[in-house]
Amino acid sequence: MPQISVGQNRVFYICGKSGAKTPIVFIHGSGGGHHHWIYQVRGLADTLYPIAPDLPGHGRSTGQALGSIESYSDWLKSFIDRLGLRQFILGGHSMGGAIALDYALRWPNSLKGLVLIGTGARLRVLPELLDKLAKGIVPPEFVNYMYGPETGETLLDRARSEISSTNPSIFHSDLSACNRFDVIGRLGEIRVRALIICGSKDLLTPPKYSRFLHDQIGAGTLVEIEGAGHMVMLEKSDAVNQAIDSHFCEQSS
Repeated sequence: MPQISVGQNRVFYICGKSGAKTPIVFIHGSGGGHHHWIYQVRGLADTLYPIAPDLPGHGRSTGQALGSIESYSDWLKSFIDRLGLRQFILGGHSMGGAIALDYALRWPNSLKGLVLIGTGARLRVLPELLDKLAKGIVPPEFVNYMYGPETGETLLDRARSEISSTNPSIFHSDLSACNRFDVIGRLGEIRVRALIICGSKDLLTPPKYSRFLHDQIGAGTLVEIEGAGHMVMLEKSDAVNQAIDSHFCEQSS
């Protein structure tokens, strides 16, 4: 697994083979890691150069969760610069989508496109959930809100194990950052071509969030994947990969 230094910390990431293909950088959501993009890194490797890092304090990367979307965006800029990427597609899921939106507003000239998955221009979090996380409690029903009704038990068991092994303080920090995020009034400034993907059964960021993004971003295309929940890129990976390929590869071929 490749690693580089960003500031004082080590960053671990997975990637495909670069060649002359367009890079696409995937940013995971709250409490997550690079493994949330494993099917995209594998499935898109023939047409794009996929890269999926662990954010600071997540997965195998060192450091601490950063506490704000803007701080994650600053870190992402440093990561991108260290990799030497000049033009790339930026994809993000949930909190990662918020980071992608912030990045697009601050450094649009480096982007060839956006992939916004299960995210929104504002990401409010229930106060009761934040209170429990602040006390070190991750509600056992949390996983039920993350996955759609068609999800198999193998994936659900893996998700439960992942959640139970993640320090609640990371969820609290990330979800607090989401709760403070709000770019509703600035979506009209985004000129980058955007692919917006959501699951029709997403309970955490309901499809209306993605429809709003589509309505407000002039160069946006919306793909709603039937039966999928919040973790659509794991639940319906083939459909997500096909949407990305169709949007960024077939149109440019």
